[in-house]
Amino acid sequence: MQTERVTFENDTGETLSGLIDWPGGPGGGHHAIALFAHCFTCTKNLRAATNIARALADAGIAVMRFDFTGLGDSEGAFEDTTFTSNVDDLIAAAQWLGDTHQAPQLLVGHSLGGTAVLRAAAALDDVVAVATIGAPAEAAHVRHLFSDAEDAIRADGAAEVLLAGRPFRIGAGFLDDVESQPPLEMIRRLRKALLVLHSPIDDTVEIENASALFANAMHPKSFVSLDGADHLLSRPSDAAWAGSVIAGWAQRFLPGPEALSPAEPGHTVAVTHAGSFRTPIQSGRHAIIADEPASVGGSDSGPTPHELLSAALASCTTMTLQMYARHKGVALDRAEVDVSHEKRDDGDGNGRYDAFTRVIRVEGDFDEAVRERMLEIADKCPVHRTLHGRVVVENVLG
Repeated sequence: MQTERVTFENDTGETLSGLIDWPGGPGGGHHAIALFAHCFTCTKNLRAATNIARALADAGIAVMRFDFTGLGDSEGAFEDTTFTSNVDDLIAAAQWLGDTHQAPQLLVGHSLGGTAVLRAAAALDDVVAVATIGAPAEAAHVRHLFSDAEDAIRADGAAEVLLAGRPFRIGAGFLDDVESQPPLEMIRRLRKALLVLHSPIDDTVEIENASALFANAMHPKSFVSLDGADHLLSRPSDAAWAGSVIAGWAQRFLPGPEALSPAEPGHTVAVTHAGSFRTPIQSGRHAIIADEPASVGGSDSGPTPHELLSAALASCTTMTLQMYARHKGVALDRAEVDVSHEKRDDGDGNGRYDAFTRVIRVEGDFDEAVRERMLEIADKCPVHRTLHGRVVVENVLG
C-alpha cells in the first residue's frame, strides 16, 4: 500500500486535505475506489480509519479519507459547519475522485460519518454499496454529546464544548440542521447495498441505532456485530477486522479485479499494468496474486516471484515426502517444509548466487533411520531437480 496526499475544494471554495491509500503505486493496482467518512470531530488520521483503509487496500480497493471542513488539515471554521455541509464535502470528494481518477463505488462511514454517507450515497449514482460503522440512525443523535451546552449555543450563536477531551465551538446552525434532517424512513429509498457494523457494547451510539438502520433498509442488507469493540475501534485488531469484513462483503457488489481466463493445462499467464507490480496470475484454472513489498514500490498484496518459487519448492517437497510415505507404508502424519531465499556471494569473485534454505519437519510413528531417509527423499522432489538440472527459458514474442 502507498499513501498519496491530495487536496481538493469543497463547494464553498475551502481547500480540504485528504489521503488516498493505493493498493499499488499512486493511481494503480486497484479494482475499485472507496470513500471514507470519519467520525464527528475526528480526522482522516484516526488510527481506526488508517487500519480500515489498510485492510481495504490489501483487498485491492483504493481508499480516500479526508478531513471535513474545519478539521485536521482542511480549511474553514468548524463552528460554521453543519451535518449538511459534511454531506456536501463528501459529494465534493466523490466528484473530485471522478474527475481525477475514478468515481467511488463504495462509501464507508464511521459514527456520524456513517449517517453522512447514507445521505451522500443518494446523490452519487456510481455508488453501489455503503458500509456504516457505529453509526447513529439519525443525525440528531449527536446532540446528546453537548446537551448541557445547547442553551448557551442558541443564546450566543455558538459555544465551546468539550468532546473527547478536546474543545470545539459548536454553532447554532449545526443544531438547527441536525433537527431538520429527513426522517429515518428515507433509508428505504437508498437502493444501495448496505452493511451495518456495530458493537453491542458501544456506549456512545447504542446498538439500537444499528437495529433501526437495518430494519428500515431494503435488501440487499447485512449486519455484523463488532463484538467487544469500543465506539472508536481503538484496538487495531478490531479496526483491521472491520476493514476486512467490509472488503469481503463489498466484493459481491464492486467490479472485481481483472479476471484472467483459465489458462491451458500446463500454462501459466501473468499480467501487470502501468504503475503497479500487483500481478494477477492464472495457472491452469487456478488464480494467484504476486506482488513486491512496499519497500521497493509494490503493495505487498501477494508473494514475490522468488517467494512463489520458494512455495513451489516447499509444496513439492511435502508432496514428495507424502508420496514416499504412501508407497513405503510409513506412518507420516505431518510434513512441514520452511523455505527461505537469499542472495549470497561465493567469495571467489564469481558473483552472487541464489540460495534456498529448506527446513524439513516430519511427524509420525517411525524411527530415526526413516527420518534420515526422508531427508534424502526430499532431494528427489521434481522442483528440487529442476533447480539443480539444466534449465532452458525460451522467449517467443506473442
